[in-house]
Formats: sequence, structure tokens, C-alpha cells
Amino acid sequence: MSVLILALMAGAVVGLALGGLGGGGSVLAVPALIYLLGFTPVAATTASLIIVTLTSISSLAAHARDGNVRWRSGLLFAAAGIGPAMLGGLAAGHIPATALTMAFSVTAALAAWRMLRPGRPVQDSPAEGDAVQDAPAEGDAVQDSPAEDRSVRPPRAAGSGAGLGAVTGVLGVGGGFLAVPALVGVLGLRMKTAVGTSLLVIVINSLAALATRTGTADGLDWAVIAPFTAAAILGAWDGKRLAAKISGNRLQHVFAYVLLAVAAFMLLDSLI
Repeated sequence: MSVLILALMAGAVVGLALGGLGGGGSVLAVPALIYLLGFTPVAATTASLIIVTLTSISSLAAHARDGNVRWRSGLLFAAAGIGPAMLGGLAAGHIPATALTMAFSVTAALAAWRMLRPGRPVQDSPAEGDAVQDAPAEGDAVQDSPAEDRSVRPPRAAGSGAGLGAVTGVLGVGGGFLAVPALVGVLGLRMKTAVGTSLLVIVINSLAALATRTGTADGLDWAVIAPFTAAAILGAWDGKRLAAKISGNRLQHVFAYVLLAVAAFMLLDSLI
């Protein structure tokens, strides 16, 4: 199978994950770039940030139109993560490839475990018939929900945002697979709203990390990255439509099982 076809197929899957789940794009893009397309771990994490940033911008626009983005909450998270993301990006080039792969797999597994824990808050998966409450009326999409804003604790939100930024910088992931449960647990957002808001966090943290990764951009294969990104953007639109048809709880569990599978494969590969 040609590299172009592999890039298109992998990009489509990454886009579906990012558009439908608000995360998972990087955690799927990195192993695809390494194991299918021959990138080194450092080059793969840098390429992944480029792909996920561009795809997230496209998907964010679609979610914002539907009122599924809480701009104030997302900006608070993202602002706290800019500094750690830049520092992490500087450190990433000095971490051995095996250690980077193991850290990536462990982080993905921990995120999946958290999402599969029993006893998650009710707002993670709104009951059928409540979906329309996730989106404000037309014309109010850019405003935060007052009910949600009252539950925000700035120190806790800022701490979570800083942690997400550090993960983005070091591991080269957008952080959506950690941002979604954090936005649900810390800010009390509903699952679909957390998905849309996480895309804002991904864009800002990824741009901050890329700003300090210019030294790792040498040797990137743009003939692979370009079709990968194009397929991911198209896939993200389909993923967004998929999210509108599936309950938040089901999305969360699909997301978690995908993360577990990827984490197990990468951990075994790094140990063998």
C-alpha cells in the first residue's frame, strides 16, 4: 500500500476522533506517523502538532456555530498551559525516543482509565432530550453559560490547564484526551460542550508547543503531512456529525477504549 494512501486513511481516522471526541487526534496520529509512515518519535510528535492544530481549527469553527464552545472557560485553561507547553517543547528534543514513547503510552492509559471509572458525574452524559441544552440559542454561541461559570474555580482550572500544557509540550499531543475529562470534572461542562471547548485548548496549547519546536522541524516529510492533514480536516467534519447522533457517555467510552488499545500497543513495542 502506498504511503499516500496510508496517510489519507490515517488522517481520516484522526479527523473522526478529533471531530467526534474532541481529542484523541494526537494520540492516534503519533503512532500512525511512527509505525505506518516511518517518522521518528520526535519528528512524529512535531508533525502531529501541525496536523492536529490545523484540524482542530476547522473542527472548532463547526462546534462554535452550534454553541458547543465555552470561550471564557477554554481560554482560562489554555492561558494557564501556554508557558508549560513552551517549556515542554524545549525539553522534548532532549528526551530519548524510548522514554518518550513509554511516557506517551502511560499518559494515554491513565486518561483512558479515568474515563472508564464508575461513578462519573451525571453531567458527563446528559439524558436523552437534554442535548439541546448544550447549545445556546442562535446568536448566543460565543457566550459562556452562567450556570456553568458559577461552578468554575480559577485556581483549580488554572492548575489543570498548566498540566495539560506541559503534556502537550513534552509529548507533542494536543491534550484533548486529557482536556475533555478535565473540562467535565473541573468545570462541570456537559460532554458535548467539553468536546467543543477542548478544541480551543488544543489549538492554543499546540501553537505554543510548536513555537519552541522549530529545531525538530528539519526533515519533516511534507508530502506525507499535507495529505494527512487534508484527510483529517475532512474526517473531523464527519466526526462532528457523528457526535450529534451519539450520547456523550457512549462517546466517552469509545474514546477510552481507543486510548487503551493504542497505549497497550505502544508500551509493548517500547519494551520488546
